[in-house]
Amino acid sequence: MAVASPAVRRRGPLLLMLVAALLSIWPVLAADAKPKPTVKQLKKELTALQKESDKLIADYYKGRVELQKVEKTEKAARERLNAAQEVFERESYQLRMMGVQRYVSGEPNLANMFSGGGGDPGALLNRLALSQHMIDLQNARLRGFTQVRDEQKVAQEEAAEREKELRTSLKDMEKRKSKAEKLIDKMRDKIEQLYPVPGARPDGTFLPQLPSGEDNITPRMRLVKQLVKERFDVPFGIGCFRTIQDGGEHPLGRACDFMLSHGGSMPSAAEIARGYKIADWVVKNAKRLGIMYVIYRQRIWHVRNGSWRTMTDRGGTTANHYDHPHISVY
Repeated sequence: MAVASPAVRRRGPLLLMLVAALLSIWPVLAADAKPKPTVKQLKKELTALQKESDKLIADYYKGRVELQKVEKTEKAARERLNAAQEVFERESYQLRMMGVQRYVSGEPNLANMFSGGGGDPGALLNRLALSQHMIDLQNARLRGFTQVRDEQKVAQEEAAEREKELRTSLKDMEKRKSKAEKLIDKMRDKIEQLYPVPGARPDGTFLPQLPSGEDNITPRMRLVKQLVKERFDVPFGIGCFRTIQDGGEHPLGRACDFMLSHGGSMPSAAEIARGYKIADWVVKNAKRLGIMYVIYRQRIWHVRNGSWRTMTDRGGTTANHYDHPHISVY
C-alpha cells in the first residue's frame, strides 16, 4: 500500500478547510447569481406599479386642490390684514396729532372763558359748547381707534393662522409629491430594464462593438446616451465621437460627454447637482449597461474597483471634467 508523503499529509487539512469554506459561502454566491427578471416579470411588476402610481397621482391631485383653497383663504386674510393695518396707522397718526394739538393749545379753563368774552354769558355758553363739542369729537375718535385696533389684532391673528395652515399644506404637498416621484422613478427603472443591452452576454460580460450610424458611436453607447438624455434632460448638449490623437474612448465611439454649461464656464449649482445625479445613476446601472468608467469633477469611477478616486490636475474646467460627466462603455 502506498504511503502519502509528509507534504501531502500536511496539505490534507488545508484542503478540507478550503472545501468547508467554499461550502459555507456557496449560498451567498448562489444568491448573487440569481437570474435576471424576464420581460414577462418586468411587465407584471410595471403593471402593479402603474396601479399604485395612479392612486398616488390621484392623492397628489387632491392635495393640490386642498392647497389651492388654503392659498386662497391665506391671500384673503393677508389682504384684510393689510387694509386693517392701513386704517390702524392712519388712526394712530390722527390720535398723535390730536394729543400734540391739545398739548400746544392747553386745556380750556373757566377763567380764560370768562376773561375772553368780556363777561357776556352768551359768549361764555358758546365757548363752553365748542369745548364740549371738541371733547365729544375726541372721545368719538378714541372709541373709533379702539375698534380699529381690535379689528387689526383680529386680522393679525387670522392671517397668522392662515399662514400656519398654508405652511402645513405645503409640507404635506411636498410629501405627496416626493412619494409619487419615487414611485415614478421605480417605474422608469423597470421600463429601462426592458431595453435589451446590445452585446450583453448571459454571464454579465460584453462583446466589443463597432461604431455605427451618423453619430459614429456603438449601439451600447447609443443606448446609454438615450437613457441619460430621457431621464435627466441634459441642457447643454451631448458630445460623443471625435477624432483625437491621445487615445481614449471617444475615437472608438465608446464615450460621451454630457455638458452642464457652455464655453468652459463653471456650471451653476443646479447643473452641478444634475451632474452628480447622472454619475450616480450610471454607477448604479454600470454592470447592467456595460459601463467601463465614469469621470466627473476630477474624479474617476471604474467598474473594476467600484470606487471613486481623485485624478491629476489637467489644468482647466473642461479638462478636469468640472462642466460635464464623461461616460465610457465597453
